Amino acid sequence: MSVSTTQPTVAELLNDFVDAAPGRVDTEFLRLAGAVWDEGRLTGAALAATPEIVAALDRVDDDRKGYLIVLLGLLADAEYPAAGEVTAAVRAGLGRYLDLVARAEKGRPLTLALLYLLSHFPGDRDRVLAAVERLELDPGDLTRLDRGLKELDLGAPDLGRVWPSPSVWKLTEEELEFDREWISTLTDAQITKNWENDTRTMLGYSGAKAYWAVRYGTPVEVADTAPPAAPPAPAEAPAEDGTELFTRYADVLRCPACSGELEFHQQAVRCPACATRYPVARGILDLSEGVSESAADVPHEATANLLAKLAEMPSMGLYYESVLRPAFLRIAGANWGGAVTPADEDGYIARQIKPVDGPVLDLAAGAGRWTTVVAGTVGQDRLIALDMGLPMLTVLRGKLPRVPAVRASALDIPFGDATLGAVNCWNALQAFPDDAARAIAEVGRVLRPGGTFTLMTFLFDDDPIAKYFQESHFFPSRPEGMLLFTMDEIERWLADAGMSIVDASGPGTFAFITAVRDR
Repeated sequence: MSVSTTQPTVAELLNDFVDAAPGRVDTEFLRLAGAVWDEGRLTGAALAATPEIVAALDRVDDDRKGYLIVLLGLLADAEYPAAGEVTAAVRAGLGRYLDLVARAEKGRPLTLALLYLLSHFPGDRDRVLAAVERLELDPGDLTRLDRGLKELDLGAPDLGRVWPSPSVWKLTEEELEFDREWISTLTDAQITKNWENDTRTMLGYSGAKAYWAVRYGTPVEVADTAPPAAPPAPAEAPAEDGTELFTRYADVLRCPACSGELEFHQQAVRCPACATRYPVARGILDLSEGVSESAADVPHEATANLLAKLAEMPSMGLYYESVLRPAFLRIAGANWGGAVTPADEDGYIARQIKPVDGPVLDLAAGAGRWTTVVAGTVGQDRLIALDMGLPMLTVLRGKLPRVPAVRASALDIPFGDATLGAVNCWNALQAFPDDAARAIAEVGRVLRPGGTFTLMTFLFDDDPIAKYFQESHFFPSRPEGMLLFTMDEIERWLADAGMSIVDASGPGTFAFITAVRDR
């Protein structure tokens, strides 16, 4: 018996997709997509196949139309920022797409797919916006489409503050001026690159939403819930600098410059070993800003500088919790259906964090949403928060005035070896993905034997198209595109750090993990 090695043609793959039984639709679609598109790149068959894919829209129902519309968007994506021959072939079907818009319903999967595809045609901006007007789109969907259809104006570039949609950013005049100032320092080439990255990120969000919808149904919104109440704080308020909040951690905190022990005095934190002082203000110790004691006035200037920074754009921490974090969970965790709620996350932390003796660290604590959960579980008196973002720490300190906060790197945790009873790192490991192994190694170093490490992060999707949309997010922290993990990598890093996994769970691409420091 001979086995044929002939590859199926695109026409044959299209027929297989059109005729597929319901349980085979996803499989046949990926076979079809793989013939013309490969991890963001066009195959040699793409140009000739594009008219066939457009024509196939007339042969399928609305559910399968959504798949084909997403595929046409991917083909146009592959040529961005240039609009080449394939994009032109995709655009040749514009009349068909607008006819579909004319009978579309707001929020339906096919409609979301059309919004993603139509965002690739800025030359047809007026025609597209006129066609969708009848839908009365939600502000997020409408402003993403509007931004995708804009052309770059180098004289007045609109950069940043567009994700997950321009509609969520309600900036004050001071914040607008802040944006204008940093944009004015960019060259034309830098402006162009930032604009293109913003556009790719917007398309990545729209595409991820559309692709999830055509496979699973209309996305839902997940409302946040209040975290468990933290233990009541003592009645006395901390002093203006809050140095006294750190004294209970004097035995475990270390100088990041030399690993020496720190001394805590009123309005002063110093390392006698290397004669370095660190500014502290409002319960935030900035260990990223060491100042040599050889210049007597410099420490006072450093503290004044820290106070000034704490006043800059405090709204960022609030934006993160209310808008940016839920949107990130939808992208990185494929949480469009609300499979994971904040209550699920709260419950996991409360059940799994089991400290041995020693302080508990909330690592990369952000604005403190989950620091509050940890406080409600272990108590404020043994908790300390760490993050590099001052706007985030400012919000955290407002919520938890009895919990001190340290500004320092997760890659060089400023605590002594085997000094901490537990570490929590929630929705943060992907913020420094290139150095995740180093951060986990640091957690292993500072944890006491038997102490728990609870973390939540995200895995790359097994579906190549969903993974492409995850990667198509170009944030300032990683302009090369978003980098997530595989479970094999995380397991290896934890083992190398001397930790054993006792729980690994989570739906979709969520990774809820608890590891224990080996004894």
